[in-house]
Amino acid sequence: QVFPVESGGNSVRAGESLTLSCKMRGYTFGSFCMGWFRQGSGKRRDRVASIYTGGGAPYYADSAKGRFTISRDDSQNTLNLQMNNLKPEDTDKYICAASPGWNCGGTWYPEGGYWGQGTQVTVSS
Repeated sequence: QVFPVESGGNSVRAGESLTLSCKMRGYTFGSFCMGWFRQGSGKRRDRVASIYTGGGAPYYADSAKGRFTISRDDSQNTLNLQMNNLKPEDTDKYICAASPGWNCGGTWYPEGGYWGQGTQVTVSS
């Protein structure tokens, strides 16, 4: 089992940056999709960015392209999200998730996967 634990959320002003980190406790090896979601107001969380542990180009939502960068630090077993030029509409709870698999592209949603508790990002204008 994998237990994602997020950190790094904060209150910032528009234009500033934040780095979110997710410690993937319990993950040791294997093909996994890992990603960041935002809680939103609907039942289904919105994916922000995702990455495949085996490599390849990350996926980004349109709202994240050009501003956010997802990365993995294998030495620390973490999944990071660098968020630049933050906007008030980025305000949300950001949740880290992972699931076994390799198809981490446009349709990936870890329905039965491993979810963290989330970390709050608040951006004021």
